[in-house]
Amino acid sequence: MRGAVVLGASGLVGQRLQQRLANHPMFDVRALGGSSRTAGMRPQDLQWGLEGEAPRLDLPAVLDVQDPNLVEKLHDLGITWAFSAVPSSVAMALETRLVDGGIRVCSNASAHRRRADVPLIVADVSPQHVQTRSPNEVFHACATNCTLIPLLMPYLALHRAFGVASYHATSEQARSGAGYALLRGEVPLTPDIPGEAEKTMAELAWISGSLHNGRVEPDSIEGSMRCQRVDVPEGHVVEAVFELSQPVALTDVNRALDAFVTHPDAAGLPSAPHAPMMRIDGSVDRGLHLWADGLAFPTDVDPAHDLQAGMAVVVGEVRLEGPSRVRLRALSHNTIRGAAGGVVLLAELASTLWS
Repeated sequence: MRGAVVLGASGLVGQRLQQRLANHPMFDVRALGGSSRTAGMRPQDLQWGLEGEAPRLDLPAVLDVQDPNLVEKLHDLGITWAFSAVPSSVAMALETRLVDGGIRVCSNASAHRRRADVPLIVADVSPQHVQTRSPNEVFHACATNCTLIPLLMPYLALHRAFGVASYHATSEQARSGAGYALLRGEVPLTPDIPGEAEKTMAELAWISGSLHNGRVEPDSIEGSMRCQRVDVPEGHVVEAVFELSQPVALTDVNRALDAFVTHPDAAGLPSAPHAPMMRIDGSVDRGLHLWADGLAFPTDVDPAHDLQAGMAVVVGEVRLEGPSRVRLRALSHNTIRGAAGGVVLLAELASTLWS
């Protein structure tokens, strides 16, 4: 078992990470790190905001992520892996300090995304991008923006089969994507999400890019996107229109979506879904499909044990609007697949590939 710390003791993604790692077969949570507001508190005294009870972890008091002796304290606890869910403003310096101190970091923060020497990885789609990190360096990698996932999966399936000439996408993002404050109604919901579309489009080009001499060359993709917040608790939906590079039949489109499978390097990992994407004939429904696991649509889920639940994207309402134009809607569990689950899957992959 690999000793781990979760950075983000009281935040939504940090608590998702605690939940997913509580019974994990590869990682052993030995500490939580938090801000000055939570540092020194007993983990059991932190407000728990997710479904079910907080994991029963026998841990020391919450560590202060700004403590100059943090690295030494982590080493004393036998910790070699950090799961980062701190704000990007904190992650920029903190994650670098941990890596310099010999702690491997898998991050949900955006601070180091799309840096040449920090892999940006969707573990069951682009595990080869791990090669952008020298094997002589301490591992440091990032998972993607949560909004990317329901766009990425159908895009890649169609692009690999037919080529995608251009796309237009509109997101419908749940309150939980902005953290506990919006989820609990402590701040008002505003539809606009500044910078989200640009970030998502840039990450799509990066994940779709090619690896050359240890560097990612992002794809040049013609596209546009609009991102908006909607008043639902969980689940991001993306409606996308893809202009393909050739005329297609709907049966061929469906076949390409159905054929999209997990990369062999990630197959069999504890958090890898049976398939990364599931196609349905009807409409995507958060109430029915949020916890898709690549094989079925469970609704009575224990996220602390059912690591595959919520890890598959669900695609529905697939139709042709012209000889080469495909419209569809895709749903992803934003705090599982798009956040904590994606980070844990990344760590699972890295721990098998990285000594």
